[in-house]
Amino acid sequence: MGSLDENPAVKAMVVFRKAMRTIDAHVASSYKNNGLTQTQFSVLDVLYAKGEMTISCLISSILATSGNMTVVIRNMERNGWIYRTPNPDDRRASVVGLTEIGKQLIQKALPEHIALVEESFSVMTEEEQLTLINLLKKFKPKQR
Repeated sequence: MGSLDENPAVKAMVVFRKAMRTIDAHVASSYKNNGLTQTQFSVLDVLYAKGEMTISCLISSILATSGNMTVVIRNMERNGWIYRTPNPDDRRASVVGLTEIGKQLIQKALPEHIALVEESFSVMTEEEQLTLINLLKKFKPKQR
């Protein structure tokens, strides 16, 4: 039985996770400085970029769990950052979107976040970043 370090797939996963933790730690101040958690920042960012959407679509967009998202959405709604309305196509579901306060908050937080992401990835050339994007796209779930 060989060492896990000799298994390229396992080694790649470990290196990938360490890199992701390093990047996450580096950009954390961009949402913490604005009184946000990482999940709250992600919700504001997705809604700002894509507009209002159902909660299930939001959950899949930011890879969160439904239990956690319920609490996050409730707190964000209470803070006045997002609104929730019944989905006209399915009354059992809700649609969420940004309030003006939420829009202002993400517009304030985004420039610092983008600068920190760019700083994190400055260890690679633009060509290397594009290569990384193409390699990581191979992990997309297969359509059924």
